[in-house]
Amino acid sequence: MLYTEIPSHRPITSLLDRIDHPQQLRLLERNQLEQVADELRQFILYAVGQSGGHFGANLGVIELTVALHYSFNTPADRLIWDVGHQAYPHKALTGRREQLVTIRAKDGLAAFPAREESEFDTFGVGHSSTAISAGLGMALARRYQKDPCEVVAIIGDGAMTAGMAFEAMNDAVAHNADLIVVLNDNDMSISQSTGGFAKHLAAIWGKGESINISDDGEAYVQPHPEWTYNSRLHSAATDAADNVFKAIGFDYFGPFDGHNVEQLAQVFEAVKKRKGPRLVHVYTKKGKGFAPAEADQIKYHAISKINAAPAASAAPKYSDVFGEWLCDEAAQDQRLLAITPAMCEGSGMVKFAQTYPERYFDVAIAEQHAVTLAAGMACEGLKPVVAIYSTFLQRGYDQLIHDVALQNLDVTFGIDRAGLVGEDGPTHAGAYDYAYMRTIPNMVIMAPKDENECRQMLHTAYLYKGPAAVRYPRGNGLGVAMQSQLTEMNIGEAEVLAELNAEQGEFISILAFGSRVQQALDAAKAFAQQHDIAVRVVNMRYVKPLDEALLSQIADSTALFVTVEEHAVMGGAGSAVNEYLAKAGIVKPMLNLGLSDEFLHQASHAQMLQLAGLDAQGIEKSVTHAWQKVIHIVS
Repeated sequence: MLYTEIPSHRPITSLLDRIDHPQQLRLLERNQLEQVADELRQFILYAVGQSGGHFGANLGVIELTVALHYSFNTPADRLIWDVGHQAYPHKALTGRREQLVTIRAKDGLAAFPAREESEFDTFGVGHSSTAISAGLGMALARRYQKDPCEVVAIIGDGAMTAGMAFEAMNDAVAHNADLIVVLNDNDMSISQSTGGFAKHLAAIWGKGESINISDDGEAYVQPHPEWTYNSRLHSAATDAADNVFKAIGFDYFGPFDGHNVEQLAQVFEAVKKRKGPRLVHVYTKKGKGFAPAEADQIKYHAISKINAAPAASAAPKYSDVFGEWLCDEAAQDQRLLAITPAMCEGSGMVKFAQTYPERYFDVAIAEQHAVTLAAGMACEGLKPVVAIYSTFLQRGYDQLIHDVALQNLDVTFGIDRAGLVGEDGPTHAGAYDYAYMRTIPNMVIMAPKDENECRQMLHTAYLYKGPAAVRYPRGNGLGVAMQSQLTEMNIGEAEVLAELNAEQGEFISILAFGSRVQQALDAAKAFAQQHDIAVRVVNMRYVKPLDEALLSQIADSTALFVTVEEHAVMGGAGSAVNEYLAKAGIVKPMLNLGLSDEFLHQASHAQMLQLAGLDAQGIEKSVTHAWQKVIHIVS
């Protein structure tokens, strides 16, 4: 069925409602699976409409998910979902159907597979390209324990572009592991798939035949019909007979229609009869069964709740601020090249890609390559800008150290989604970048307090001759006036924003970084109104280099230092302040506010900040408590 609207009421799903465990699914006849898939699609439309979240990828794997749970003895057999954007149907079939409307909400289901949530979630995911490695580890462990089971890693064509996936496939062949890889090929990641691998898959598609498998496990070649649901935009650039999976050493089967649930079930039953590394190649359509999502797969990668109130903020998103700056800077300097690891839309780069296509490089899901690619460009005198999420830069850490910073190369990093990210949960939180970057020599790390400062810092980082990073949060700015002119800032210079109740003597000096500056200022004003105590608020601006001169200058008039950051306390900006004061022999009471030593589960961004004590009320409460302790010690 093709649907055109997201239902506002729970659909009638009589057959699906009987399935609270895959064992109940396996009691059905194969010819009933199509009805299960149709009901599951209706339910996913409803549930995601209620909860918001990943949309198109889940609609695209309905039939595949039903066939997998029907054919394999889960959870004894292991299913590993790469990335996890597409795991909602899996959750619905494994006892969590009615909870699906809570996904991504506080105390609800996790946005991605999570081992603590269900025995069916065999591996926690969120980042891409890990499923084959994890699946191989499981298969080899079970072989060692002499307790074999079927292990199936489901990975998309976008995720397959990462080197880690090929490393795992190479190793699987080396060990002749009993591992099944299901390649879910929809020609997409979030954006259109790019690169030589995408062309190779198009060539396999263009050959017009499949390597099928009989019920007794024998392979044979069969012409396939001209399927029309998948838009293959790449020309057949290679000879499809040269199949990369077969060349590596995998038994290859496919391509198959990923929306023919009965055929998929038959294929998986047959594939189980073979041993060793096997790959089943299926074609699916992202957004399948919902007409608007089929027509605009990028827009419907994820959706908001259908009854959600419109966003109140008219301020631009930080990603849009980055995108506008990128275009403005590129207009002034022809040396600027921009790189993204498959995050064009999310990083605000659509306009740049359209305006400067010859200067735009989408390297697919390959963060390590993105960083070293930039290093190579910088070696030739150009000025690369890498747009990357904080949580994804973690994957290119060695390259950041060895290939960029060690050689002191002129690379600018626009680090988006820094800090807590709300409903996507701990896998996507940018909670560690201060710590992992500030230990690296030659790095400059900036944290803007608002969107205009972000724009000027990006310009400053770009002009700096060396590796420099600007770290900004997800979501909208504060609504401050934006200056069209690009102005270079003094690196390492903080600003004192307020000195409240200054006549009262020694200050509580609140040193705030990035996204927490406005909340620290609000907390200071509230505290100063209730107490006859001097409070100073400093916008630190730079994590590295710190404004050590200012810290020394205000130390004598400070009775308590407080640092505030949307980042892990350990190793963060507050730790940098502590280290400097210790080195300078400045001994003052200290309070470091930030994220504690735990992973925070999904909730709204505001709820997570409240839980972490990093909203204005939480900061004020912590400052009040710390000041009471200081008074007690003094008295």
